[in-house]
Amino acid sequence: MGVHLVDLLLEKGCDVLATYFRPTTDHRDLNSQARVEECDLRDREAVQRLVDDFKPGKIFHLGAQSYPTVSWTDPWHTVDVNIVGTINIFEALKGSGCDCKVLNACSSAQYGFVTEDEVPVREDHELKPLHPYGVSKAAQEMLAYQYYRNFGLQPVSIRIFNTTGPRKTNDVCADLTKRLIEIEKGVNQEGKLRVGSLTTKRAITDVRDCIRGFDLALDKGKVGEAYNLSGATVYEIQDIVDILRESVEFDFELWQDPELIRPTDEPIIFGSTEKLTGATGWEQEIPLRQTLQDMLDHWRRVL
Repeated sequence: MGVHLVDLLLEKGCDVLATYFRPTTDHRDLNSQARVEECDLRDREAVQRLVDDFKPGKIFHLGAQSYPTVSWTDPWHTVDVNIVGTINIFEALKGSGCDCKVLNACSSAQYGFVTEDEVPVREDHELKPLHPYGVSKAAQEMLAYQYYRNFGLQPVSIRIFNTTGPRKTNDVCADLTKRLIEIEKGVNQEGKLRVGSLTTKRAITDVRDCIRGFDLALDKGKVGEAYNLSGATVYEIQDIVDILRESVEFDFELWQDPELIRPTDEPIIFGSTEKLTGATGWEQEIPLRQTLQDMLDHWRRVL
């Protein structure tokens, strides 16, 4: 999300400071017009120095340990980054004198198990996360509300549903598109596409639509509030495979790998964006087929 967000903000004429720490994508892809600094959000003094020096008018707080699977194996790191890192940002702002809004990136994982008759899930739905990552994001949102009520800070929390696009790694669309280009280029000579569950259902948003929603939310959303940001159409993973089969010029077999089946997994993830649309006018614009094509083209360039 970060590289796309930097591009959007620079196009709007903003002065941008982008931070990174152990990035999951190549931060050298960041637009050279941005100032780039390494910063571990767990280092409160480093966070305070950047806030005091840059004096931001907006912070897009996207830094996180964002993989549910990692949160099962290392819940300590997940909580440390997502909760302590959030505290450090808000504490840095408390005494800074900055008139600064904060886009607080939260997650649909906060909802946990949701049945088909409960979707699209609304913001007032009970939060019952299924893994430490979801718990950490629920805590992050509660921290934002607490700092808003007690100290007058200006967070807007966005519960992000499944989002993907060019440069994304380690989600189902990124994995499937990368594996297909590995087959296309002969890296995978067996010609079998490795998949997990094909029956889980997801509403998917293109990252470029998502970061446009972030920007609108900070400009037009109500501080202290939480908003869903979700795609409007639900796809089974099998549907995604079918679209990809039509998007490449070769045939392939499927190999369902038991290691890719999660011990607990939300059967459907789909949120109502009525609240966000009502506040900001945001709507999804980029169809999934275009997103997947752009991802295939990205992997063709980099692999």
